[in-house]
Amino acid sequence: MQDSMVLEASHVTKTVTSPEGPLTILADVSLAVRRQETLAIVGASGAGKSTLLALLAGLDLPTSGRVSIAGIDLSRLDEDGRAAVRGAHVGFVFQSFHLIPALTALENVMLPLELHARRDARSAALEALGQVGLEPRIAHYPRQLSGGEQQRVAIARAFVARPAVLFADEPTGNLDTHTGERISDLLFDLNREHGSTLVLVTHDRALARRCGRLFELDAGHAVAAAPMQAQ
Repeated sequence: MQDSMVLEASHVTKTVTSPEGPLTILADVSLAVRRQETLAIVGASGAGKSTLLALLAGLDLPTSGRVSIAGIDLSRLDEDGRAAVRGAHVGFVFQSFHLIPALTALENVMLPLELHARRDARSAALEALGQVGLEPRIAHYPRQLSGGEQQRVAIARAFVARPAVLFADEPTGNLDTHTGERISDLLFDLNREHGSTLVLVTHDRALARRCGRLFELDAGHAVAAAPMQAQ
């Protein structure tokens, strides 16, 4: 049903200027994602995966077409408006963590709540860090944490505001295999617990197969949106 869709892209095209002339990164891509769905966006390097994720998250605007989050048409909003939608409905986990070095683990997780003047920022951040098993490390700075611990802080920060949609861009790309598997387990466990929608970009086919659906891009074109058998 239409009202079960939390994320929609309709005939999205993204063209940029290059020394050789206009370059189309995405061409007429349409996608609809339901609430609580898990979706993997896959494809070769340069296929347009991260560009599509940036458009779906409202970090960039398409050259043509439309993207909506929670029924809100992002093309009708200015950057401040899109930022407000992201703050209310979206969480992010990136390959390179994007923690603020001068803030402790607790302060990094509190930050998105403090930006929205949440009075429960500290207690909510403590709970989120507890969910990722980092209670003993809350006063540590990013430089004092391992890569896996930094990504766990980033995941706690992404989930702390209970987003409707969590976007993860190569979330295990900077981690060794064992740590990457633990981070993957954590992502899916928290996704189920919070009832959020998970959209991830990955080169890792094993990680992609854990999602309920796979959306493949090839040179900017949609190849498939196939259902997967979740593991």
